[in-house]
Amino acid sequence: MTVLRTGSASDTGLVRSTNQDRSLETGTLFAVADGMGGHVGGEIASQIAIEALERAFGSQPSSRGLTEAVERANLAVWEHSQDHPDLRGMGTTLTAAALVNEDGNDVLVLANVGDSRSYQFQDGRLTQISLDHSVAEEMVRAGEISPAEATVHPQRHILARALGVTAEVAVDAWTVAPSSGDRYLLCSDGLTNELGNNQIAEVLSARADPQQAADVLVEAARRHGGSDNITVVVIDVLVGEETGAETGAETGQAAATGGSPEGRATVGSPGTPVPGADGLSTAVDATGIVPVVRREPGATHPQASPSRRQRRRSRATERRRERGRRLVTIRALVFLVVLAAILVGGYSAVRWFDVNSYYVGLDGNELMIYQGRIGGVLWYHPVVVERTGVTTGNVLSDPLTVGALRSGVQEPSYAAARAYVSGLVRTDTSTHTASASASASAGDARAAPVALRTGPGTTLLGATGTDRLAVSGGQ
Repeated sequence: MTVLRTGSASDTGLVRSTNQDRSLETGTLFAVADGMGGHVGGEIASQIAIEALERAFGSQPSSRGLTEAVERANLAVWEHSQDHPDLRGMGTTLTAAALVNEDGNDVLVLANVGDSRSYQFQDGRLTQISLDHSVAEEMVRAGEISPAEATVHPQRHILARALGVTAEVAVDAWTVAPSSGDRYLLCSDGLTNELGNNQIAEVLSARADPQQAADVLVEAARRHGGSDNITVVVIDVLVGEETGAETGAETGQAAATGGSPEGRATVGSPGTPVPGADGLSTAVDATGIVPVVRREPGATHPQASPSRRQRRRSRATERRRERGRRLVTIRALVFLVVLAAILVGGYSAVRWFDVNSYYVGLDGNELMIYQGRIGGVLWYHPVVVERTGVTTGNVLSDPLTVGALRSGVQEPSYAAARAYVSGLVRTDTSTHTASASASASAGDARAAPVALRTGPGTTLLGATGTDRLAVSGGQ
């Protein structure tokens, strides 16, 4: 007969406004669920999962029954989200432990989906039993990143597997032969995000009472930041099967399951056979933890090779990973192509804008034709394409025109710039010609004498019109 004593604690933490964690603590079934899916969805998902787990396991309290109870919990969350569109996308983690009797032997069965964890604390050593179903941890197991990198990876909190996300879910399960003095811990990631393994082990070692250990762990996580909801269940094995007869009276507040003395299991050393799922015997490792192997129809040696279902899952997982790698590569390639196109397009636009612009300016007093924009564009600077030989002395001395030339007169083309210079020169030449003609006409007028004959007393005007000769009498 195995005798257990347990304690549990939960806290909202210092950041969240609600507690989306739920825990279960009965005589033989224990669980922690960490909900996700918004302010309300997470609470509902974890609560549905815990209630469905308890109902399903109660109708079949066995190793296989626990795994199927987790599957039933998954389906319950999924169906509820489908019936309530506002809750679609909600889900929850679930880690559970159950004390069951298999072929007359008491075993502790553990099941897990998500990143809530189960630990074994034995002889002062803390060992993680469950595997995190987060993207970062799966990358660690695939050898893509190191465990140290996983602790700071941006996808360390993104789940690769959770209850309620799809109608079916793969459940990890193990069996453990309970030994007197062993302690088991179920917890949400609100604990492990704040405390390291050494800190957790220190509390479990210092606090003999499971309720006190649970309370201290939660409080320590709060003091270290409390960034998430924190939930723990501590399970102590007061009496293992190997010492049931001697210490059976020390039950206190313990919960027990019956087991025949003849069927006692002796565990704790490597290689000792203990019953696994479906009555299979499997060799125990140094921690006494045995993976549950589910028998497939017609399979005589389930450990010798993976089942058909496992092979399908493995292939599907590998295809998803390969698609992910291809997707990342394609996205990176598309990004580089788009970036290159933008850079080339920008360069071409600036270059075209520069080489198709001209202006007329002054270098000293000489008119010059430049290619480029006045003052330059980015790294492009104007260049001289023609020294016209025309100076400001050859064009209008209008201050506005000279001022414009000193600043630069932009023209749309080289031909337009040359036409502008020619126009200034023609205008200046025409002006000088007109002035010269006017002066010549005036000179001719002054040089021509005018005589008026009027008879006696005729007055003769000279060339200037001011000289006068007076002739008196006669013709």
